[in-house]
Amino acid sequence: MYDEARIIIEIASAIVCLILVRFMIKPFQLTRESRYIGLPLGFIFLGTSYAIAAIAYTEPIYFFKELLWIQLLTRTFAFVFLATTYYFSKKPSTGTQLWWNITLSVLVVALIALFLVIVINPQAASNGYAASQVYVRIFNVICLSYIAIHSLRSHIKDPDPTTIWTPLGFILLAISQYSLLFWYLDSSLAAFWGALVLRLLALAVFLFVAYRTFYSSRKNDP
Repeated sequence: MYDEARIIIEIASAIVCLILVRFMIKPFQLTRESRYIGLPLGFIFLGTSYAIAAIAYTEPIYFFKELLWIQLLTRTFAFVFLATTYYFSKKPSTGTQLWWNITLSVLVVALIALFLVIVINPQAASNGYAASQVYVRIFNVICLSYIAIHSLRSHIKDPDPTTIWTPLGFILLAISQYSLLFWYLDSSLAAFWGALVLRLLALAVFLFVAYRTFYSSRKNDP
């Protein structure tokens, strides 16, 4: 029952992320600036991590640590892509494009390199998974907190009833990652299930904001 419920939540999370990609790619389509490609990339990686997690926790491959590592890395890089996109989003277009391209290239190379390490040396990856996930979750909380603060500042500068939901979504995701730390440290089931519920709430908030923005833009089109 435990595994079945978790797999259902992972699949639902992956589906919502794929729906969000449709909306998140619009800024890039409208501006053709590559710095906005981090939004759909972030949610593609996030959805991929949830899909891999659903596979990883399915018998009989539950104990394949390589899959667990891949879902952990893809989720972390999803948050990094989103944080980087928010960082560059408020920068002047002049001179920003080159730095974004360099940053994106470095992130992609780093992700590929880590994947190769896992594939080539799965034993080392397996031994270091339990300890590494604590540090990774802390890093995820930092990335999500930065995005929440950044988006909240943007809302304060230009208040809008819809934009206030965006920092709330990232705050919920950050708390979800923080709750998992308690699960790893003392096996608290309340913290674990709370983290999954908070994640679903965060994704629901993003879906609401994306739909409102998309629907409004279509409604206002001449």
